[in-house]
Amino acid sequence: MRGSLALRTAVFGGFVFLYAPILSLVIYSFNESRLVTVWSGFSTKWYAALLSDPQIIGAAWISLKVAFLSASIATVLGTLAALVLVRRGPGRAILGGLVTAPLVMPEVIIGLSLLLLFIAMEGLIGWPGGRGLLTIVIAHATFGTAFATVVIEARMVTLDRAVEDAAQDLGAGPLRVFFDVTLPALAPALVSAWLLAFTLSLDDVVIASFVAGPGSSTLPMVIFSKVRLGVSPEVNALATLMIALVGALVLVAAWLTARRQKSD
Repeated sequence: MRGSLALRTAVFGGFVFLYAPILSLVIYSFNESRLVTVWSGFSTKWYAALLSDPQIIGAAWISLKVAFLSASIATVLGTLAALVLVRRGPGRAILGGLVTAPLVMPEVIIGLSLLLLFIAMEGLIGWPGGRGLLTIVIAHATFGTAFATVVIEARMVTLDRAVEDAAQDLGAGPLRVFFDVTLPALAPALVSAWLLAFTLSLDDVVIASFVAGPGSSTLPMVIFSKVRLGVSPEVNALATLMIALVGALVLVAAWLTARRQKSD
């Protein structure tokens, strides 16, 4: 009994340690004072100031576009990679190593290697023409594919191959089986993989700092530059909106997964 109580206390203390700063950030985003550590009354003026800041709005729009495009690319590539890994396609061992590498490689190494790659490609074939939105999308899709592959592969392993075999026996071709049988069964994993890649892209600052160019600063890069000069209530408001966005996406993913499990 004492051991169970101590374990619960430790778990509770761990969650408090993790989430208390986030809760404090959300609360002080409604602080009327510019001082982030002194509460002087409730106000939403910092949200209004945030929405009227062209730098933050522009960076947020860039981050959303990059996250959407890179997550979509990562999900498609992750599905194909998982298909090869699970169905034991050619080059399975090599592909498995390539997929695993970005999961354990430091982001500084990934960012630097991609920067050198883009510079070399520009010198050889003239593409991409400088660093910008395109290079950030490619970079985020690169490491997002690794995470998407792991999520989709875990779901694909549990699929019943008998259903696909039955569809083929009824005359369906490989593509028809894939789109009508395999993909619907993978839907929860595809949604989870997309949301994971989207969140990782939206959160990244290290890799984007290497491959971004003038006029293509993402939201985390702008936040990092602002925080270096001191935390302001606008940053708290921005972080609160990002927490709300990610929380909403997680709830949607959980709802879709639960709905899918009930239908199964």
